[in-house]
Amino acid sequence: MNSTFLEIQILDMSLLAWLELIGITLVIAAVLILIKKIVFTRISALSAKTENRVDDIVAEVLHGLRSFFLILVSFYVAVKFFPIESPELPFLDHLVTLGFALQFGLSGNGLIKMLVGWYLKSNETDNTKITAARAMGLVFTFLIWVIVLLLMLDNFGIDITALVAGLGIGGIAIALALQNVLSDLLAYVSIIADQPFSYGEFLVVGEFSGTVEHIGIKTTRLRSLSGELIIFSNNDLLGSRVRNYRRMNERRALFAIGVTYDTPHEKLKEIPDLLKAVVEAQENVRFDRSHLKTFADFSINFEVVYYVLVPEYVVMMDIQQEINLSIHREFTDREIEFAFPTQTVYLEKGAGFDGGGNKEPSLRPEGKSN
Repeated sequence: MNSTFLEIQILDMSLLAWLELIGITLVIAAVLILIKKIVFTRISALSAKTENRVDDIVAEVLHGLRSFFLILVSFYVAVKFFPIESPELPFLDHLVTLGFALQFGLSGNGLIKMLVGWYLKSNETDNTKITAARAMGLVFTFLIWVIVLLLMLDNFGIDITALVAGLGIGGIAIALALQNVLSDLLAYVSIIADQPFSYGEFLVVGEFSGTVEHIGIKTTRLRSLSGELIIFSNNDLLGSRVRNYRRMNERRALFAIGVTYDTPHEKLKEIPDLLKAVVEAQENVRFDRSHLKTFADFSINFEVVYYVLVPEYVVMMDIQQEINLSIHREFTDREIEFAFPTQTVYLEKGAGFDGGGNKEPSLRPEGKSN
């Protein structure tokens, strides 16, 4: 290669010196990448054998080290610590700080995801905790990148104090313009903090009902029983009366049954105890009461109240079905008739018409006149 070509000056340093600097940088970077790979492999193998979470965190940090960051560090070390003709690079310190800030954000984001994943795995059946963990992960991720942004701005010589003050004044104007969005955002924070509902829970909001499928920064989405997606703004949802059926400890069930007026008195006295025995024969049930309630138009009505000790609606319907079948069997065995709408017409003998259309004489005796 022509020596004159190698002596070309770039940023007050010859091309030959630049090639030497790049070569040293690549060697240092290769060494760092190799060390990262060896240490990461050993720590990962160790973490698989132990229940200690510290080695998992170290492995995640090593895994999160990006190649661009290692090359940047290698270049900085080559410039600062090797006895070669070094260039005058006033931006190098800023560039390294920028690289450190970016690597901090990426590593922090990876650690937050790992910690949230651990928490979700240990609480995979608790939808409330799952919602809170995801929200906290989002908040911490946002804070980390805000810190990274501020570090970058400060690194480039921007006055952060003046910027924060300016953002405060501008924030008031933005808040006025985005009232609805901010109200939904604050409602989202309230939902996460107070946890009136969480993923997978069945809600009734006014005339709408469905299972919570998504809790977002602005909207909450419910999947209705008929399949469509119902979308509420968070602020409107918190302003409504929400029934959360998933948080029920037990369900109250009430049913009525009617028998005919021809039922003998002794059998009527037996029916409340019979209904009680049928209900108590079921599992996950707490009997409350059974009474002869009313004399209706065509039936004598009994009312039964019991509690299902689990909140699932399907379980309650299965129990009610078994109760209905048992009642039908017991009433059939005891010859007790179920009431159904009937009407009895009583005909009173009196004035009428004969077959020829002539009015029949009254049977009422005529009086005598003096």
